[in-house]
Amino acid sequence: MILSPSLLSADFARLADELAALEAAGIKWAHLDVMDGSFVPNITFGPPVIAAMRKTSSLFFDCHLMIDEPGRYIDDFAKAGADLICVHAEATNHLERTCAAIAQAGAKPAVALNPATPLEVVRYLLPQLSMVLIMSVNPGFGGQKFIPFCLDKVRELKAMIREAGASTLIQVDGGVTLDNCAELVAAGADVLVSGSAFFGAPPLDERHRQFQARCGG
Repeated sequence: MILSPSLLSADFARLADELAALEAAGIKWAHLDVMDGSFVPNITFGPPVIAAMRKTSSLFFDCHLMIDEPGRYIDDFAKAGADLICVHAEATNHLERTCAAIAQAGAKPAVALNPATPLEVVRYLLPQLSMVLIMSVNPGFGGQKFIPFCLDKVRELKAMIREAGASTLIQVDGGVTLDNCAELVAAGADVLVSGSAFFGAPPLDERHRQFQARCGG
């Protein structure tokens, strides 16, 4: 299990320090929530901030674009240092074209699905996707409670990936805690995003160990 802490719950005034603390805690990925105030009712940061963070960190930047028409900005995020760029299926009319553009820009392509969005949207894209993100809350704000039916959605996506013979990772974001992380991994999740449940319980190295222990790793 890969834990990808969401910087949405970090101290924005100390991002370089927070990234260093994650590395010291043995974390390999950082989840960067990009929100535009249109696709979701919140605004966070964009490529200039990611570029500044990139200069201070060697973490794998898992960049989640919660923005309208993400295809317009793929090159900007790739140049800023995003290792993986995840776009919402609901935010673009040409999902395959956008995913191909991500790969062409040198980043790993991924697709996020809101809770009510059916898995069929990504069935034919699985061989070209590095990851599918199952949103287990409605996107826009941290600290929300996990939507129970998303556990079944993870199981169904895992079966779909096996059927396709793909190696696509499954990420889950929203309401992930110590209480449900093991069940999510058992259902097929490979990458777990945790914000308030991770940053809200320092020291971070101990919190990382707790998540790994619950998930058997």
